[in-house]
Amino acid sequence: MIEQILASGVVLTTPILLAAIGGLVNRQAGIVNIALEGKMLVGAFVAIVISAATGSWLVATLAAALVSMVIGYGFSLTITRLGANMITAGLGLNVLAAGAIGFLMSYAYGSSGTLRLPDVALLPHVFPQSIERVPVVGRLLAHLDPLTILAVVAIAVLPFLLGATRFGLWIRATGNAAPVMRSVGLKPKLLQEASTAFAGFFAGLAGAQLALASIGIFNEGLTAGRGFIALAAFYFGRDRPWQTAAACLLFGLLDAAQIRMQTVGLPPRLIGAFPYLMVLVALVVSQMRSLRRTQ
Repeated sequence: MIEQILASGVVLTTPILLAAIGGLVNRQAGIVNIALEGKMLVGAFVAIVISAATGSWLVATLAAALVSMVIGYGFSLTITRLGANMITAGLGLNVLAAGAIGFLMSYAYGSSGTLRLPDVALLPHVFPQSIERVPVVGRLLAHLDPLTILAVVAIAVLPFLLGATRFGLWIRATGNAAPVMRSVGLKPKLLQEASTAFAGFFAGLAGAQLALASIGIFNEGLTAGRGFIALAAFYFGRDRPWQTAAACLLFGLLDAAQIRMQTVGLPPRLIGAFPYLMVLVALVVSQMRSLRRTQ
């Protein structure tokens, strides 16, 4: 049972981690990206449609990431150029994305709520199924997909990119001292727009992983608040990559555990709220510790 929870937990962690990576970089540049949820939903929808049309999970994944990146860039322009409130704009994009997808499903596919398309190409497993025989981690390794590997690699190199490269320094300086950036001839708005496009790209990858990891079906509730959990994760991790990854893994494991708990006869809705409740508790504890350090 522990092996099953661990394997499922890692798979469930991947979309949260991918979205959190993009949101963390965006946050470092000074933009709180509330719209991660909507861009994940768009990514999932595009991934299903393109995968069914082309029979290629790779083309579908790239299409999902690029479409979400373009949406992310447009979202950033409303903030940097038009002066929109980032929270209001983000919530508006979430509502717009859900409404637009619902309309397209009804108009183009005659479907409502759930979209099932034939010949959807799912994400492949990186290792052969025979690796399941390896004790403890065999089941986990057997279920790894390329986007999970990408998420692990991205979170491993992100501290270096943010802390030891010129671009990373510019991103962090934009979020902390935009007037200083302007004084040395750099353009913080362009960096904020680039970071928001980056967040959109990774949110699209997250949506593609949700849609193509196992079921190959799109549902309007597929993201189930994971974009907001990703937002909570990098706040809980204090914008630090490894701590953010740990928070994402915590939620993924809790989500996997609640799925197993549904077999013991407890109310499904109560059990389904368990991971979200634990994340809320973790955020409260984190904030209390932060307040104590400042006193």
